[in-house]
Amino acid sequence: MRWRPPASIHTRLTLWYTGALLTILLVTSGFSYWLLAVALTRDVDPSLLGLAEVIRDSVAAGHGASGALEAAVGLDSEFRDHFVQVVDARGTPTYLSSRLEGRALPLSARALDNSRAGEQTFETLQRDHRQVRLVTLPIVRDGRPSELVQVAGSLTRSHRALARYLETLFVIVPLGLGLAASGGALMARKALAPVDAMSRTARRIKAEELSRRVELRGTGDELDRLAEMLNEMLARLEGAFGEMRRFSADAAHELRTPLTALKGGLEVALRAARSPEEYRQVLGASLEDVDRLIRLAEDLLLVGRSRADLAAPRAPVDLEQLALEVLDVGAQLAQPRRVTIRIEVGEPVTVLGDVTALQRAVLNLIENAVKYTPAGGLVELTVDREDHSGLLSVRDTGPGIPSGEAARVFEPFVRLDAARSRESGGAGLGLSIARSIVVAHGGTLTLETALGHGSRFTIRLPAAG
Repeated sequence: MRWRPPASIHTRLTLWYTGALLTILLVTSGFSYWLLAVALTRDVDPSLLGLAEVIRDSVAAGHGASGALEAAVGLDSEFRDHFVQVVDARGTPTYLSSRLEGRALPLSARALDNSRAGEQTFETLQRDHRQVRLVTLPIVRDGRPSELVQVAGSLTRSHRALARYLETLFVIVPLGLGLAASGGALMARKALAPVDAMSRTARRIKAEELSRRVELRGTGDELDRLAEMLNEMLARLEGAFGEMRRFSADAAHELRTPLTALKGGLEVALRAARSPEEYRQVLGASLEDVDRLIRLAEDLLLVGRSRADLAAPRAPVDLEQLALEVLDVGAQLAQPRRVTIRIEVGEPVTVLGDVTALQRAVLNLIENAVKYTPAGGLVELTVDREDHSGLLSVRDTGPGIPSGEAARVFEPFVRLDAARSRESGGAGLGLSIARSIVVAHGGTLTLETALGHGSRFTIRLPAAG
């Protein structure tokens, strides 16, 4: 079975903290143990060298090694445990201390070579199942070593000190690790307590209670910024849910009107026997209501798709060609209303997008302009390039829009002239669909208008290349 990490952040933080601390303690303990071992060895070496120099001077002066050793032991009882021997240039012992018990200390080739060069040599060797430290010091006469003084001291005390230090580490490291882990667990629990509180608050917030917010502590730290982000997200969700509810209510209202009219006409027709002509009139009126319902359903479907994602397959779109294709449809709409429609093209520009969706957005703008332009008026399409953007604007000579109402025209089901909309069969979704399509393409749709001076809708899209 594969090991899975704990789900709790508190547990994972504690484990990570404990693991990191354990690594640090092991590294520092090993390094301190090595430093202590080096220090203890260095403490032994000066002692051996000091005794070797005393014996060397005594032998060089002709007083012998035994007298110098007895004098040294008298000054420091620690020298009683040292091994001393003097050998000639060929390595034959000329003096052995009593502790050697007749067994001479070894003379290595390295020590012999260093002695010929007049240098001292420190070595560590095994004797009677224990380690000893050995120094070899030459006695130089007439410029060359005549004898060698060797002094060895046991490393048992150093090893005992290291063993005691190691035993101390075996107690201190687990104890310190346990205390640190407990403290780390408490600190992690305290640090994550606000996160638990936020999660409990967020869990209690439902779709019907989006007005509730996560409480801020006022510390200004990362957790407060997280709470602010959650509150901002809740505010956006509240707005989105509110917009969805309004959209659903408006859609239901728009659907209910033609359905009620359709039902009323059919009920009247069924109350008494009618002539074939009367039935045809009722069916014709009903068909108009059905057509209106179909257009409304298509618009609602397009609004839903555009809000979800209209970033379908993108291809290069020539705005001039798109405007010319839409202009033909706009001319058919404008002719019965005696409205003139024309196009002006500045610098050609190509954008990336879904040509069908963009055609629908521009056509909605033209339909809106034609509807609200009086007979003899003008609707003008303009295509141009500005910096790294493509511009397509639709200008009309209609009555314009009051400045306070300009922002509302892009909202679904908003009709500033309700009577005119009912006459044309519109549901107030055209501009909302157009803006959704443009925004889905990474662009903007803006309105410039003044009461009595017409309106200009401008689509701005990123240019390709």
